[in-house]
Amino acid sequence: MYDLFSYLISLINKIKKMKKQAYITLKLFATLVKFTPDSSDYYPVEPGTSVRDLVAGLKIPEEKAKLIFIDGIRGELDSILQGGERIGIFPPVGGG
Repeated sequence: MYDLFSYLISLINKIKKMKKQAYITLKLFATLVKFTPDSSDYYPVEPGTSVRDLVAGLKIPEEKAKLIFIDGIRGELDSILQGGERIGIFPPVGGG
């Protein structure tokens, strides 16, 4: 009986985790392309994750994530994601 109870609790916890999972569409540009994950069209994030946390999780040096767009609107590293967003991240751009 205890094993069944433990199994059910474990299963409930897994289901709760799945419900907390959300997805974004992620596009990295120029020199950041090499950090693009295979699942960039449907990238999992937990609601409440910041762009800063996303960048760190992708192993992108923070100073390389210069220009951020969230659903086509300028974002910041401290912007919070809920899931469903389209995220574009650009490196610093130089010119002359």
